[in-house]
Amino acid sequence: MKVGLTGFPGAGKTTVFNALTGLHAERAGSGLNLGVIKVPDARVDALARIYEPRKTTYAEVSFVDFPPARSAPERRTVLDAVTVGQLRDADALVEVVRGFPDLAGAPPTPAADLESFAAELVLADLAVIEKRLERLRKEKGHERERALLERLVPSLETGTPLRTLGLAPEERTLLAGFAFLSLRPLLVVLNVPETAAAAPLPGEVAARARAEGAEAMALSARLEAEIAELEPADRDAFLADLSLNESARARFIRASYALLDLVSFLTVGEDECRAWPIRRGTTAVKAAGKVHSDIERGFIRAEVIAYEDFVRLGSEARCREAGKLRLEGKDYVVQDGDIIHFRFAV
Repeated sequence: MKVGLTGFPGAGKTTVFNALTGLHAERAGSGLNLGVIKVPDARVDALARIYEPRKTTYAEVSFVDFPPARSAPERRTVLDAVTVGQLRDADALVEVVRGFPDLAGAPPTPAADLESFAAELVLADLAVIEKRLERLRKEKGHERERALLERLVPSLETGTPLRTLGLAPEERTLLAGFAFLSLRPLLVVLNVPETAAAAPLPGEVAARARAEGAEAMALSARLEAEIAELEPADRDAFLADLSLNESARARFIRASYALLDLVSFLTVGEDECRAWPIRRGTTAVKAAGKVHSDIERGFIRAEVIAYEDFVRLGSEARCREAGKLRLEGKDYVVQDGDIIHFRFAV
């Protein structure tokens, strides 16, 4: 699962990427910067304290720092074919927006930048639909696809992102092969000066993000880079001095994880305590396949304990005694925080 970072030149996109990944990548230029980030999970930490395993493994999210979109004189974003193709390869998008004066001292215009970038995503999707409809009108069949695409055209022509239309799951499935950019989940990150790190997200930015069906947050990339260099014992004190409860990095990673519609199930033991990322709605047998294909193939049942019950009662044995250990079949939909032991035979 990949999250793509994008935005205007000068927004600090690569600085954000480096602050979040701990890497020291150069500006993306015409290439890509790749990084993998572990997802902070207090549940894994708590289970590791109980089991003292030889290994502790967190869920991970891959991030791609894409080259910036070019900015034309009239401040519209210009997405060329190469950039569009790169963005379509991401499962979700993070748009980094400048929230500080530029090198010439010009004030930031985050709401206008958001609107301009959104318009280009919509135009890129509209071009794909028009091309596809032109072909479908010459062919027989594909009535459902054609009807759906024709219904989307008026919304795109008015600048409305597809993610705001409330498409049904079966409609999203039908559209999946197009990799529409305005349908991709979007997180807006306002990159602010260090002095504004604890300030709330400006109302106009929050409103613009809501209009696009996006989530939004503010962070200071430069400050996050400084925090990342500190020893763990010093970070809490540093954050407290800034009136921050936690680093923006932790909030950003969790937001990105949710953006991908991922949840985690947990496995525990003396060898390893681990969080396994799966799509929300995944069944037990498919979750078993994340651990090993043999477990999916020979699946018998899943022994499931809710994380909250385990922490409250303190052990698997007590959960069993209290009736909090459940036996679930292959069609059980795994919930976030389920502690699972799979029974299988091959």
